[in-house]
Amino acid sequence: MVAKIQQSLRDSKSARWIVLILVSLTMFFAYFFVDVIAPLQVLMQKDHGWSPEVFGGLGGAEFFLNVFALFLIFSGIILDKMGIRFTLITSGITMVIGALIKYYALTPAFVGSGIEGSLNSFMVGIPATAKLAYIGFAIFGVGVEMAGITVSKTIVKWFKGKELALAMGLEMAVARLGVFAVFQLSPLFAQKGAHNSVLWGVVFLIIGLLTFLIYTFMDLKLEKQVGDTDEEPEEAFKLKDLKELVSNWGFISIVLLCVLFYSAIFPFQKFATDMLASKLDVDLTSAARYVSLFPIGAMILTPFIGLFLDLRGKGATMMLYGAILLTISHAIFAFVPDNVFNAYIAVGNIIVLGTAFSLVPASMWPSIPKIVKEKYLGSAYAFTFWVQNIGLFLVPILIGWSISHFNPGVALQIQEGVEGAKYNYMAPELIFTGFGVLAIIFAINLRRVDKRKGYGLDLPNKVKKAE
Repeated sequence: MVAKIQQSLRDSKSARWIVLILVSLTMFFAYFFVDVIAPLQVLMQKDHGWSPEVFGGLGGAEFFLNVFALFLIFSGIILDKMGIRFTLITSGITMVIGALIKYYALTPAFVGSGIEGSLNSFMVGIPATAKLAYIGFAIFGVGVEMAGITVSKTIVKWFKGKELALAMGLEMAVARLGVFAVFQLSPLFAQKGAHNSVLWGVVFLIIGLLTFLIYTFMDLKLEKQVGDTDEEPEEAFKLKDLKELVSNWGFISIVLLCVLFYSAIFPFQKFATDMLASKLDVDLTSAARYVSLFPIGAMILTPFIGLFLDLRGKGATMMLYGAILLTISHAIFAFVPDNVFNAYIAVGNIIVLGTAFSLVPASMWPSIPKIVKEKYLGSAYAFTFWVQNIGLFLVPILIGWSISHFNPGVALQIQEGVEGAKYNYMAPELIFTGFGVLAIIFAINLRRVDKRKGYGLDLPNKVKKAE
């Protein structure tokens, strides 16, 4: 039996890395679609009448069903009960369906249709295009978060005891490349209308669904080879499983750090293009290029950080350093006056933020299997993503409100084409800075819990085989 396990597909380096490439490509396409409209805030306001609150609401819509209908919790239960293959394909199909609805909402065919008339009959302050886009993005959000937790468990399955943090780091680096690509390409695609950018996003997601499908054949072959001999036996999910998770203070510390950190990153990306355009007084295309540099630090550093964590450890320490860099970066955006702020400061600060974005996720996600039993791992990732989604649902709405509240009358000026009209982004950046300060506090607390409980978060991830 031992010889059989040693000769399994998972013990082939080439097979492990092919698996990583397949699931990473899908997450690249998913991240592209998440932010496909992010560089187009002003275009959406001019062409579709979307105010900052409406635009922020789109960012929150991605997480609505996950938060309020508990779809993320259900996703974790489905993953633990139905397995990786079923959940990956389900997530890919769900992403494509939601993306198609969002695309239709922005097409000329939607204008004047019966669906538009029906949507105009309620919530009159929100354009019908936005309402349907919200629905599509909410459905897409179910799929992308389901894919996220499933990919995490997939990497654990293939890389546990091997290059786990490096593999997770590389997957995140490829996903961040999707963010780089969208800020470079979406403004170009949008020259034929915002719906054209979304259409390209749909095409990419269909390709991603195919890569998930290819992976399932490799997963099936591995399962035939090793069965469940190397994993804890699956048990029916019970509510007490969640009770065990939420009573684990080390796990909760990571969850709170996660929601604070990501709430200062992803909502920022959605407003960053217009923020830099306003502070630097440049056009949106130039500002989007600056924002596209954000994932560069993460793409370059994350794999190396993952390798370091595998060989040397220091995961809890890395999370603290990342929270500190996050806070410093947003404080610079908030407090440096516009007459001093220049392109060099912008680029440098964006890269610092990207560096923070490499330190925390690369350390955080491989740390969860050290704290949580493997049979609860799907539920643990789901619960973490669910709490994260609460922040990601509420924060874009909060940021959109703060922009309008502290810039009275500017939205109307922009919609009417008044020259020189622009928003001041100090209030949103102060909010993001506050999230960073709280993240530092929870990162410090996590290190204390780790020392007291002996989880080994600062120990290497790679397990040396006995001679």
